Amino acid sequence: MPKILILLLGLLLSLGLAFPAQASTCKNYNNHKICILNIKRSAKYAWEYRVVVSVDDMKRPLEVYDCRDRVRVQPDGHIIPFSQDEAGNLICSFFRN
Repeated sequence: MPKILILLLGLLLSLGLAFPAQASTCKNYNNHKICILNIKRSAKYAWEYRVVVSVDDMKRPLEVYDCRDRVRVQPDGHIIPFSQDEAGNLICSFFRN
C-alpha cells in the first residue's frame, strides 16, 4: 500500500512541474523567415544587441548587431554590413527606441 501511495504521489508531482518554454519571435521579412531565438541588449552600448537568430530555419551563432554602425560582428571578429535582406534591419527596426 505505501509503495502505491508513493508512486501516485511521485506521478502527481511530476505532472505539476513546469518546464521552461522555448519562445521565439518570427517574422517574414523580404521573403525570408527570420526568428530571433535569443536577444540581449548591451548595458554599456544601448545600440548593440547580442542575438542568436535563424534565417530560413538556419540557426546562426551568437552575433553582435550594431544598430548605430549597421553591422554585425561574427564570433570570429568578422564585421559584415547589413544588406537589404538582412536580419539586422529587422532587429534594429523591431527594437528601435
